[in-house]
Amino acid sequence: MKILIIHQYFLEQNGAGGSRFNQFVKYWTEAGHKITIVAGTVDYATGKKEERYKGKWIVSNEIGNNAVVFRCFVSENYNKNFLGRFLAYYSFVISSFWAILFCIGGQDIVIATSPPLFVAIPAYLAKIIKKAPLIFEIRDLWPKFAIDAGVIKNKLIIKFSYGLENFIYRKADLINVLTPSFQEYLIGEKNISENKIIYIPNGGDLDIMKPGAKDNWVRKKFDWNNKFIVLYVGAHGQANDLWQIINVAKLLKDRRDILFVLVGDGMEKPKIKEIAQKGKLNNIQFLDPVPKNEIADFINASDVCVAILQPIFTTTYPNKIFDYMACAKPIILPIDGVCRKLIIDEAGAGIFAKPRDAQDFKEKILYFYDRPEEAREMGLRGLDFVENNFDRKKLAIKYLNIIENSTKIKL
Repeated sequence: MKILIIHQYFLEQNGAGGSRFNQFVKYWTEAGHKITIVAGTVDYATGKKEERYKGKWIVSNEIGNNAVVFRCFVSENYNKNFLGRFLAYYSFVISSFWAILFCIGGQDIVIATSPPLFVAIPAYLAKIIKKAPLIFEIRDLWPKFAIDAGVIKNKLIIKFSYGLENFIYRKADLINVLTPSFQEYLIGEKNISENKIIYIPNGGDLDIMKPGAKDNWVRKKFDWNNKFIVLYVGAHGQANDLWQIINVAKLLKDRRDILFVLVGDGMEKPKIKEIAQKGKLNNIQFLDPVPKNEIADFINASDVCVAILQPIFTTTYPNKIFDYMACAKPIILPIDGVCRKLIIDEAGAGIFAKPRDAQDFKEKILYFYDRPEEAREMGLRGLDFVENNFDRKKLAIKYLNIIENSTKIKL
């Protein structure tokens, strides 16, 4: 079977960030399928473009057996401001359509993953041109999240975005959601038939993310010896609300044995670093993004891990929670909603902290600090939970079975 994936943020090999489809491609090619990926040239985490892509319209790269990635032009204004981000999305629409039209042969199925929502345009065009059914995947509820967070305020853009959302929901043959709340939104708010919705959530890369020694090379390299490490791994954007870490770090400024470590990059990182420096918060360490094949060592070197989003994000599962659990680390979670239900109520793998309540966040950190054995037990419960429910290899197989066996898709 020939599978076309349209994913603007598809990672480079060993890149930093969400590797959902990188792992799916690995498992699907191992099963004998041929995969073509249409992706962008600007890295989601850094907002930067590698030299080999600069000045290029389309660049093709083979990855393993039976898989090829077409890297399509994206404007380098991506991380400058909202207009720059909009131009980046629009440029990918044009360049990806060019690749679909002139570089890619026939396909049996098209899978497009959003955000950005603009991938809906080349996705629908690919469906028409390739005469193939379309699965549209929702990783986050856009434009709803962007509007609720105040990122999109222009009424014309809001109207256009909702129009595009409604259009692709109607035209897709199936819609994959990554959390149960997304399904509720589609049924209750968008009047989408339940029969059109499938559920293949995010999960843990259990062949990459594994428990390991805490006293490893990471602790030695970054001088974490005798430190209690509170670790955050991921994007440093507006949605990630990392000011919560700044605020709790201020409260624990005099605790020299507690260190906050933030690994990653994004638009808000320069501002966050500046505030930390002005506040003389020597208990925060900022590190660059780490390749996927190394990130488990950073997680294993920590004592407790943190997942943070703005309070409005009550319907999503951050990718990082599965990596944390796969490495058997307990989680502090200042996120309410479905993520709290999953991590705290179902997995028993962490503790909830009230969103934007620095004092409560501080108390939860000290709770783990004083109870290492309980922290270890929570980590082990998380590992068991992700192994049994969110193994990405099993999810990849389930995805293939839905594609191959569904009566709604005629391959």
